[in-house]
Amino acid sequence: MKKNINIQSCVIAAALGAMLFTASCKKEFLNVPPQGQQPSATFWQNQDDALKGVNAIYANLRSWNNVAFNAIAIESTGSDEADKGSTPTDATFFNLYDQFTVTATHGTLQDFWTGQYQNINLCNQVLDNVPNINMDASLKARYLAEAKFIRAYSYFRLVRAYGRVPLRLTVPKENTEFNIPQAEKAAVYAQIEKDLTEAAAVLPQSYGSADLGRATKGAALGMKAKVAMYQNKWADVLALTNQVMGLGYDLFPDFEKGFRTQNENNIESLFEVQAELLQSNPDASNSQYSQVQGVAGVMGWGFNTPSEALANAFEPGDPRRDATILFKGETTPQGDLVPTTVPNERYNQKSYVPFATRVSGFNEGAQQNFRVLRFADILLMNAEAANEQGNTSQALTSLNRVRARARGGNNNILPDVTTTDKDALRQAIWKERQVELAMENDRYFDVIRQGRAATVFGPKGWKANKNEVWPIPQNEIELSGNLLKQNPGY
Repeated sequence: MKKNINIQSCVIAAALGAMLFTASCKKEFLNVPPQGQQPSATFWQNQDDALKGVNAIYANLRSWNNVAFNAIAIESTGSDEADKGSTPTDATFFNLYDQFTVTATHGTLQDFWTGQYQNINLCNQVLDNVPNINMDASLKARYLAEAKFIRAYSYFRLVRAYGRVPLRLTVPKENTEFNIPQAEKAAVYAQIEKDLTEAAAVLPQSYGSADLGRATKGAALGMKAKVAMYQNKWADVLALTNQVMGLGYDLFPDFEKGFRTQNENNIESLFEVQAELLQSNPDASNSQYSQVQGVAGVMGWGFNTPSEALANAFEPGDPRRDATILFKGETTPQGDLVPTTVPNERYNQKSYVPFATRVSGFNEGAQQNFRVLRFADILLMNAEAANEQGNTSQALTSLNRVRARARGGNNNILPDVTTTDKDALRQAIWKERQVELAMENDRYFDVIRQGRAATVFGPKGWKANKNEVWPIPQNEIELSGNLLKQNPGY
């Protein structure tokens, strides 16, 4: 299996190296030249260097540590919606996360941590160096805003997963700057909000075809709303989602088709991790997001499979059930038969790429983007915030807008929610989040921040006052000379 080489996050002064690449037409900003590395001493000289530096950030977002095994283990496996998948003897370490028996020495904890700090390091390189480049002022401001957005996104993933983490905002220059203590969660969240506020003030609402997939104003505002939701800042969530709802986003008409590669970066998308199969550049075609979750033995490895509990969670007739889950023996809307001989009953259809697109020598499904933030999520955040603020009418409107798209014109299914009871409406919104955002690495942390994890995940081994976060990687603690402190219970 293809895997990135780890670097220690406490020593993050690496040059950009082979991650640099250029931009011209649609998705060509994904194209990473495998050769032609440039020494860091001669870099950061001009506008082209600034572009390469920003593009390197986006390139790393689709790396193994960000979208494959490590992200699945940390952000999905512990939930009730996903099973390990594959065969019982394959990658059994997933059971440590599924059953909450993982210890601080396990490598996946380190790899996810490393992946996020790699992103942050690349962002900090841009933020440290691009201000000193003589270049177009508006473009410079945009590049800095893009870096702030992705730095905020990576810190959000870190603080959800580990709680207190080192808050590194510059590239270390002196020996004393390499080893820093953990920041309190409130300080991490405050920095995330600051980065997103500054990014939203600069980023454009949209781009031309050459730059599709870059961070936008809507992405920054939407991410800030999600960060506020995790802190129960309901007035902020409501204001931010209202703002996003006025930026021209809408629900893609067909839920299932919205996840197919031909509909990437559509009107519903606020932010996606960009991927592409570039036959001219195999090194750049490196996303394994789809491959690790694809139908085992046919178009992937078969991990992170939808659970029976998820399959049973959908209301009768909800089209999202078949659009989210590939069932053994079914034929997809694209005409692919899922053989009855595959080892798992269900696979993630949101990561599915038609079998005929497989190209020898490339990762299966390398062209599938990972959806980070969709407008449906914005509407459901808006509904939850409105309900918490006592605005039942707006809550129902936003919630039922999501249900209306899901029913696809069939008025015999998914009737509008009509309850005006605050507690009942909250439960309805949480249920809608479960089925609408299923298999998008959201459910696990959603249930925790809702305060229901002991009930929902308790049967799997989840314990209160411990499993709200994962353990800090032991290797990081040792490298810090025990400056970093382990989370309680580990």
